Amino acid sequence: MSNTIPNEEDCIELLLEAGCKRRVIIHCCTVEAVAKEIASRIAGVDRDLVEAGALLHDIGRSVDHSIMHAYIGSQIVKGHGLSPALVDIVRKHTGAGLDDEDVAEMDLPPADYMPRTLEEKIVAHADNLVSDNKVVTHAHSVDKLRNKGADRGADRIEALHRELSELYGEDLDVIPGRIGQYPDLPLARSFDLI
Repeated sequence: MSNTIPNEEDCIELLLEAGCKRRVIIHCCTVEAVAKEIASRIAGVDRDLVEAGALLHDIGRSVDHSIMHAYIGSQIVKGHGLSPALVDIVRKHTGAGLDDEDVAEMDLPPADYMPRTLEEKIVAHADNLVSDNKVVTHAHSVDKLRNKGADRGADRIEALHRELSELYGEDLDVIPGRIGQYPDLPLARSFDLI
């Protein structure tokens, strides 16, 4: 790869090479569809970075399905010599980020896990709006966290949803109706994944 931000096809190749299961790759393609929709109406977003970040956000699931998958994935992306901005997106995509208290409680390697750039925020929230391969409203992720007693994380998702909805110009909960609960995924189809 000559570019440090891989194109869509190269991202799928990286996921396959890492050993990601078909289900994970379809989830990543669904997150990309949501992220592209969010980015389409927000000025100043690096769309190539958003697409690659959305596609690679769960590459760490090739190794681990716990909360550690984000950190592991960031190390995989870093190991391929890809953009540091892409490494950050992968590490920071969980929920609406993890604060220092979360990092300590979850015994994660010390690092910044809070999405700060528009691209980091868009990928993190696009992931919140996808359950497996179904596009959902943000309440799905919020309710899941509240049911686990993770109110701080749920509050962060609510705040991120408000922030990105304002930038988008409309409540992002319109997205399942706009692109469909099961959007068309031509990229996944081109790799015979669906």
